[in-house]
Amino acid sequence: MEFISDRVSTDRADGKFSVVIGARISGGQMALLWAWLLAWLLCGAYFFAELLRTPQGDFKVTLIVMLAFWAYFAFRAARTVFWRAKGFELWKLDNGELTVKNSLWGYGKASRYFVGNIQRFGLLNMEETSWKWQMSDSFWTRGAERIGFEYNGKKVAIGRGLTKPEAEKLAHVMAQELRKVRKVGA
Repeated sequence: MEFISDRVSTDRADGKFSVVIGARISGGQMALLWAWLLAWLLCGAYFFAELLRTPQGDFKVTLIVMLAFWAYFAFRAARTVFWRAKGFELWKLDNGELTVKNSLWGYGKASRYFVGNIQRFGLLNMEETSWKWQMSDSFWTRGAERIGFEYNGKKVAIGRGLTKPEAEKLAHVMAQELRKVRKVGA
């Protein structure tokens, strides 16, 4: 097993190549995320208690609409906190196929890509000074992807939450492995 960083590792065994990218952040940032989620849940509990005490009328409808939005963002916040606490992105290159899975406690959907159909594998072009990039790469989100490729005409982005040096090293290593698999399959 080789480590690209403390969060990213690669492994070559029995003709298989795998990558594990942890979603971990610093302890202080994780504490902030847990505090944010707890505060959000407490606010929702208060709004729900107000809903139960409020008589019929326009304010009750307003509270119901607000609680619908609150529930949506509570789900998103919980998903982010749990991803940062226990999530991994797993890549496996085996039998001419790249499998990518965002795994949370072992669960997650695996996407499979036939290596022969993967084109233009490499770093994504990012404008790191843009507002969109700054927001999507913040610790309170699940993280932005930094590596991508084209597969049957569609763009696929992987490498959630990687730093630029991690992405550069990992893209180089993965491109070498893809070339090896293509040579064997040719």
